[in-house]
Amino acid sequence: MTFSPADHTRLEAFWRYCLTHQYFNVGYPESADFDYSLLHRFMRFSINNCGDWNEYSNYLLNSFDFEREVMRFFAELFHIPFEDSWGYVTNGGTEGNMFGCYLARELFPDATLYYSQDTHYSVAKIVRLLRIKAQVVASQANGEMDYDDLVARIAADGERHPIIFANIGTTLRGATDNIATIQQRLAQAGIRREDYYLHADAALSGMILPFVDAPEPYSFADGIDSICVSGHKMIGSPMPCGIVVARRANVERISVEIDYISARDQTISGSRNGHTPLMMWAALRSRSMDDWRERIQRCLDLAQHAVDRLRAAGIDAWRNPNSITVVFPCPSASVWKRHCLATSGDTAHLITTAHHRDSTQIDALVDEVIADLKAPGKPVTLSPLQAPLVDGLGSRNRVYSTVGQPRPELLPGHARPERDSGVARLKGSDI
Repeated sequence: MTFSPADHTRLEAFWRYCLTHQYFNVGYPESADFDYSLLHRFMRFSINNCGDWNEYSNYLLNSFDFEREVMRFFAELFHIPFEDSWGYVTNGGTEGNMFGCYLARELFPDATLYYSQDTHYSVAKIVRLLRIKAQVVASQANGEMDYDDLVARIAADGERHPIIFANIGTTLRGATDNIATIQQRLAQAGIRREDYYLHADAALSGMILPFVDAPEPYSFADGIDSICVSGHKMIGSPMPCGIVVARRANVERISVEIDYISARDQTISGSRNGHTPLMMWAALRSRSMDDWRERIQRCLDLAQHAVDRLRAAGIDAWRNPNSITVVFPCPSASVWKRHCLATSGDTAHLITTAHHRDSTQIDALVDEVIADLKAPGKPVTLSPLQAPLVDGLGSRNRVYSTVGQPRPELLPGHARPERDSGVARLKGSDI
């Protein structure tokens, strides 16, 4: 490639910008501690994983062998026999969620999709793209689904085949919808297991819960039908990517034969990035299961450190069980913009990902948040809903949760769902 001096200058400036900001993301769950330099040489090739990695394709420049090993890893991680599963490396969590919802719609074409107020915004897009009936379910104060509201809405709709979208770690509060509770409530309502579909969005926590001592239900052994995880979050990747795993029997419903590549395709995107399976393979092969456990525990410890410091200063900070998302009152715009915090209404959060090797960056942020929120005219008190819970394993596993506590009628920043022809709509910024 030949560039002008001005173009060279522009690229050099962007290089310096990236170096300066590569660890900016305190408010977003991307792990930036990766090194894929061994794979740089493969960027000279157009690697396209079009079709099923389990079959021959006459497009020879693919990374199917590596993708197959990645999917075997996740099948084992999520407790489903490899031969009973199928999935692929996606462009990110949204594609994984769409794939799960697509399978559910093909299984139950006229069914209603139920997802909570705290669900990622992409699901509203998926609902429109797939033209699925949908209902937004209320959330508890900690971001977890309100199970009473779920069964009430299913009953009111007379829905015989509900599609349940469960969050395994919500975007803002890091809450996990309890899969066991959902299934118990559906059984009590007289809905048989074969009559509903359960998709799990585990974009971040899918690489956390398998490595902690007391995880919430998250796997196929717990009753899910499909699950997606982001590759650029806890794993770490220079480009957005992810994986989705589903029951093979359900995937067969959407498989189509593509004659010009001599292969089948059952993906959303068709032509797929062949480099990201290489990256996921390299990340998974370069760490042992014990390495992953240590990595996750370090992030959890750092999250608890942030909670402890903020609460010691009288600020209402908390996190859900097994979550690296620390929730606290939103500071001034000058603070959250400088640290790139994620905010919603009067709430902000920080996320302790793996490139935070120590507490230096977190402490700098916490110092500013404390100074800002404790400034004159900004009283911050501890909420009675955020009582400390100790799980008996010591302070390193202590969390602050509202599970089992009285639930406010509506959370700050949330609009009340409005029923409209069987589809729940949210006002304003909640869409």
